[in-house]
Amino acid sequence: MYWGKVISAFFIIMALTTGVGFIYAASSYELIIATAMNLIATTLKLGSRSRYGPEILATSFAADLHLIPAVYIYFVSGDAKSAQGLVLGSVVANIISLIFVIIGYIRSDEEM
Repeated sequence: MYWGKVISAFFIIMALTTGVGFIYAASSYELIIATAMNLIATTLKLGSRSRYGPEILATSFAADLHLIPAVYIYFVSGDAKSAQGLVLGSVVANIISLIFVIIGYIRSDEEM
């Protein structure tokens, strides 16, 4: 088992699930955790040389660019609805990223 892929997938899924948790409950803790998990996942994707690496990294950047303003809006202006809307955008980006990761895993198994 390749532990690098396991850890990367773990952080992608954690960012996705905590983002969904924030949309449901609007908890400041979940927003911070979702942002941290996504930033860690982005960092792990930086060295990827997989076939879908650029697409996966682009979706991670898109999620980051939704989560960082969501944190600012939530804590500075207190507008939870706008923050939830931005987090929803990051959830969509993380779902697309997860789809690319799954396709990459399936394709790499076929090539072996």
